[in-house]
Amino acid sequence: MKALLVTHGTRGDVQPMVALAVALHRCGHDVVLAVPESSRHLARGRGVEVALLDEGPNRLMDDPVVRGAVESGYRGVGGKIAALRTMRRIKPLMVPVLRDLGTVARASRADLVVHTPSVPAQHVAEMLGVPAVVAALQPGWVPTSAFPCPMVPLPPLPRFLNRAGYALVSATLRAYAGIADDWRTDDLGLARRRRGHDLLRDADGHDRLVLQAFSPLVSPVAPDWPDSVRTTGYWFLPAADWTPPAGLAHFLQAGPPPVYVGFGSMAGRDAERTGRIVVDAVREAGVRAVVATGWGGIASVASSDVHVIDHAPHQWLFPRTAAVVHHGGAGTTAAALASGRPQVVYPFVADQPYWAQRAHLAGVAPEPVRQQRMTVDRLAASISAATNDPAIRARADELGDLVRAENGTAVAVASLEQHLR
Repeated sequence: MKALLVTHGTRGDVQPMVALAVALHRCGHDVVLAVPESSRHLARGRGVEVALLDEGPNRLMDDPVVRGAVESGYRGVGGKIAALRTMRRIKPLMVPVLRDLGTVARASRADLVVHTPSVPAQHVAEMLGVPAVVAALQPGWVPTSAFPCPMVPLPPLPRFLNRAGYALVSATLRAYAGIADDWRTDDLGLARRRRGHDLLRDADGHDRLVLQAFSPLVSPVAPDWPDSVRTTGYWFLPAADWTPPAGLAHFLQAGPPPVYVGFGSMAGRDAERTGRIVVDAVREAGVRAVVATGWGGIASVASSDVHVIDHAPHQWLFPRTAAVVHHGGAGTTAAALASGRPQVVYPFVADQPYWAQRAHLAGVAPEPVRQQRMTVDRLAASISAATNDPAIRARADELGDLVRAENGTAVAVASLEQHLR
């Protein structure tokens, strides 16, 4: 098999695809992994061929409009306006990403394309005359009447209206149809066609294979999903040797296991305020903390009980902590689950409230609080609940064992091999 894997976005969007690429490579398959330049380091030393895509919408991560939209959670009238403004700014930035993808696809000679929904790589699969497979990192792409769409912040609706939320997700993807149509005709040499932007069905109307890279132990499997939808378990990278900086190693050894606090690529407009809340909450809860500043969501807040880092591998760091405080991103939630540590989740936007609620329902986290409502008292209470409740600690340890045993990448590789046969 010669597989072209395509994704874009931040670390949470890219790392699971790196894990799948490594698993395919170890099974003797040829792999080309197409990712933005800023994510090249995630595949370094893994034996996988990397093709680079333009940074595209990643350039907006420090934009004040985008920061404000994230901070609002796209809620209310202002949030919806901010979301529309963000979408308008993303559209032209996708043009060079697609142009690069066309070049990469032609050179790849792939007989299979696997892509996340953020990049419409089904079009290059059509150009190559090979199958396209969707890699879904969260539920919400495949409609069901069993439960509401996790990616759409709607109030509770009657069950018969559950599919309406999934239609909104599809409509969001179609917002970029004009750019994709121009790309199809001008770059890929494909004619425009009816339902050409359908993520889930090919040109003949057949269901595409959808690999859902999360655990059925955490997110339910809908009974009305077609057989083409397979929930594999999380896609984790094999452990790699990593030596912590001297300061971090010393801090971990100097006292009881600290709490980890990090919000990944999420960045509100007031990182200083967030930093002050974190420091005061940690002090009020009576714990030590390792704080990851990430993409700027938390300002530097070092003290005798708080050690500040930019980033450390979650797979290495999380098992050495007492609890994991995070934003509910799919990748961070997966790593926290696998670590067997209690969680505290303060979600921002998109699918994060869903993963926050699933962690709570799984018994590994106290009730989540929206990041926009984070205060010193609330965060301190959440940290105390996660670190002091024996039921949460026991359930986190139990679920960690189960999640690690799933081996989602092996299930995904077997599914791809069977699909090609």
